[in-house]
Formats: sequence, structure tokens, C-alpha cells
Amino acid sequence: MDTRTSYLGMRLEHPFIAGASPLGYHLDSVKRLEDAGCAAVVLHSLFEEQISRAESWRVADINVYEKDFADILQAFPEPEEYPQSPDAYAEHVYRVKRAVAIPVIGSLNGRTGESWLRFARVIEQAGADALELNPYEVVTQLDASGPAIEDRIVNIVRDLKGLIKIPLAVKLSPYFTALGHLAAQLDAAGADGLVLFNRFYQPDFDIRTLKPVVQAELSTSAELRLRLRWIALLHGRIRSSIALSGGVAVKEDGIKAILAGADAVQVVSALLRHGPGYVATLRKGLEDWLAWHKMDALDEARGLMTLASSDSASFERGHYIRTLHTWLP
Repeated sequence: MDTRTSYLGMRLEHPFIAGASPLGYHLDSVKRLEDAGCAAVVLHSLFEEQISRAESWRVADINVYEKDFADILQAFPEPEEYPQSPDAYAEHVYRVKRAVAIPVIGSLNGRTGESWLRFARVIEQAGADALELNPYEVVTQLDASGPAIEDRIVNIVRDLKGLIKIPLAVKLSPYFTALGHLAAQLDAAGADGLVLFNRFYQPDFDIRTLKPVVQAELSTSAELRLRLRWIALLHGRIRSSIALSGGVAVKEDGIKAILAGADAVQVVSALLRHGPGYVATLRKGLEDWLAWHKMDALDEARGLMTLASSDSASFERGHYIRTLHTWLP
């Protein structure tokens, strides 16, 4: 059974890769991911705020010694709370790359197009096979327009492609008015891959202490459908590779990702729940399904459920209306 796939120009034995998570913090846990059979690993993110603080003592464009903004600065972790400093992160990439044979993808998480992006070259020089950019930002300014936000992300990608030679993937959120247009712009700007989607974490309220409560929650299969929808809409219409991220909890989820058109499937929550060995369950589930359908290769299944038609918008609209009429009291 040929389950090989290509992602960011890299040939992988199968589509299941470990996404950015705490499993990337230590060399031993990365080696466990390789031993368990992950086709590649995305290391945990290095954040813009870490780099800017180390370089200029600024976080969110605020001097860390500015007392008037202490309440804002308190929302960010202290340097020692991160798993590694920027220099230690680069050293970690170097050590991981020397210790494992699978592709190693670095990760940068930020929201501006400033000097911190130059650290991408350091990650490249440390030996990373590719870089994943996570432009995570909840835009709260009332005067920030959608096109301006999209242009900023596209410009960051264009600048990064001028800095590094290794492949670049962009991890997007689903909250864009015209996501397809943005995907096409990033494709034209040189992005080698798109990762769909990032997860926004919303804080809860503690009604006793009147303070926000933050807690990272693992994803479930309930989050998969949004990813399937957009991958099915984009498959075959852009040059960039497409990876699904979020909502792959059981083996059926991984199969659906391939049917939508994903080139790779990032797995995090399932590995944190069940351990790195769960990737073997996902791979075997895919192999058994291919055999049941008498398919000899993964490429025969990829994109079978794509929505890349001449009028996919009407197709989507029709399904929306039909779905509303499926409810019976």
C-alpha cells in the first residue's frame, strides 16, 4: 500500500505529521514522535514577543520597564516561562535535526512584519527543513480593515520568502471574509503551503473573582468540518500544499482529510491524549480503508470529495439550505 505524499516539496512516507505542541519541547519527546512513526514534526512555536524582548527589551511594542503599561505586560509570560529562549530554540532545532531522520519544521508565531522575522534565517541556518509561520492575532482595532490585515500577512510572507530558501507554510485562521482570495494571494506571494486552521482560544469568566480564566483545551472531531470544507474548496485551485490541522481525533477523521484534498494531516490533540503511538492507529486506519476500497495508492483517494467546481459557491449555498431542512422536531 503506497501511502506516500508530498508536503512543502518534501516526500513523506504517509500524511500524518506531529503539529506544533509541547511534544516538541524536548529532544527525547521528539525522538518518541519519530519512533512512533510520525512522518515529520513541527516544533513548538517561538514567539515574536520572546525575540523582541531579547533584542530590544520590548513586548507588544512596549518597553518592559514602562510602569504605565504593567497590566498589559503582565498578560505575557515571563522569559523563564517559555520552554526556550530564542538562542536556545535555535540550538534545539540544531540538536533535533541531528538526532532524527524525519523532516523538522520550525515555527514562528507573531503578528507584525518587524525585525523579529529575521530570526527565520537563524532557524534555517540551524538546519530546519521548513518553517511554519503562525500569524496569530485577534484584531480589536475598530479602524482596522479586512484588506489591510490581509495585506500585512501577504507582505510578511513575501518578505520571509526573500529571507529564507527553505519552504514556508502559513498557518491561517478561518476568520477572513474572503479566505479563498487570501489563499490565492499567499500562493502568489510564494507560500509553499497553507495550514488550515489555527485555533483561537477564548477565555472564560470567573464570576466569583471577576477575572478571565485561560485554559488550553484539546480539539475534538467536532472541529473537523470547517477544515474539510475549506480544504475541499481550495484543493486543485492553488499551487501551495495544504495541511489540515485541528479536529483529527479518530482514524476516520484522517481519512476525511485526505478525501477533502489535504496533502498532510497535522495531529496534536490525539497525540497528547493517547501518546505518540496513536499515529500508528491513524496510519493503519487509512491503509485499511484504502484496501477496502481497492485503492493501491493515497493519490487515488486525495480530493475525491473536492468542491473545486465552476460554481462551488452555489453548491455550498444549496447544501446550507438543505441542511436547514433536515431538522425534524
